[in-house]
Amino acid sequence: MSDAPDDPADEALGLRKIIHVDMDAFYASVEQRDEPALRGLPLAVGGSSERGVVAAASYEARKFGVRSAMSSAVAVRLCPELIFRKPRFEVYKEVSNRIRAIFEDYTPHVEPLSLDEAYLDVTADIRGIGSATRIAELIRARIKAETGLTASAGVSYNKFIAKLASDQNKPDGLCVIRPGEGAAFVGGLPVRRFHGVGPRGAEKMARLGIETGADLREKDLAFLRSHFGSMADYLYRAARGIDLRAVRAHRARKSVSAERTFDRDLSSGLALRDALENIADAAWERIERGKSRGRTVTLKLRLADFQTLSRVRSVATVVESRAAFGKLGLDLLETLLPLPQPVRLMGLGLSSLEGEEEDAGGEVAPPGAQDQLLLF
Repeated sequence: MSDAPDDPADEALGLRKIIHVDMDAFYASVEQRDEPALRGLPLAVGGSSERGVVAAASYEARKFGVRSAMSSAVAVRLCPELIFRKPRFEVYKEVSNRIRAIFEDYTPHVEPLSLDEAYLDVTADIRGIGSATRIAELIRARIKAETGLTASAGVSYNKFIAKLASDQNKPDGLCVIRPGEGAAFVGGLPVRRFHGVGPRGAEKMARLGIETGADLREKDLAFLRSHFGSMADYLYRAARGIDLRAVRAHRARKSVSAERTFDRDLSSGLALRDALENIADAAWERIERGKSRGRTVTLKLRLADFQTLSRVRSVATVVESRAAFGKLGLDLLETLLPLPQPVRLMGLGLSSLEGEEEDAGGEVAPPGAQDQLLLF
């Protein structure tokens, strides 16, 4: 990012100035901050029982291979000295709100992704600081001073690269990728770092000779479409450092759901139906509280071997009642019975909410963005 003051012409050319801020091991760092005896020790936030799941891991625990979403039993095998603390989501939310207030001192264009990360569009330099990099430095310093926590940040000309950059120098790091540097930066990264490319996707790419962004850039669009279908256009742009999505300050809530991890795996149809009723009650309470109405019901089941199954049903009009919501969920469950394995987790949710903004593939371009696209 240039150290010169923001030029209005930048926005016209699609050269936004985007910061992605990502808190370092957020939940675990809050616990270590509030309980100093835990500092420097391997810590997991989550349930410590055989049925528990790691919600977050400190960097000391990550050295042993402990990761979020890992079962607690596996985490303990990897790190026998692992310490567990139960999540305190109200505390995390309070800290997140304080951090959000810091962001809003520098821009009204803040798109939170979760409690611990957000995009900021600072193209309009409302405080006259003169540099997006300097704004990121000031934000990180204020987070440290006001919360006692560290944050990493990526600064670039679009969201895709800013997010990749924020992970580049973690923890407590800053990475700046200027216009003209994006394609080279992306080219040097393993494709598994790209958002949306999971372990299986990375394995498939490796079989096709694609290990890095540079490898991906060598493949034409026809090749990518033949192997990756609807994801091909995204991969083609990403490999060239192109992302025309705007930071959306007010993102509509896309779904409301509830889920439960069972103390013991459930295998009988009767037990699963009873559990679904309870989960539907919890989800509908949230739906009513948020005055949400939607047309799509999703059932999620996680089996004993951690395989996840999901079924989705959309209806022509909004789901108006708890009875209709529960009936749609039950119908979805019946399509899966009998199951090949017992169930350890079940979730039920409502989406396609009224008032939800449609996202047509993220193609939100500023004036002149096509001119910028031709340069890469």
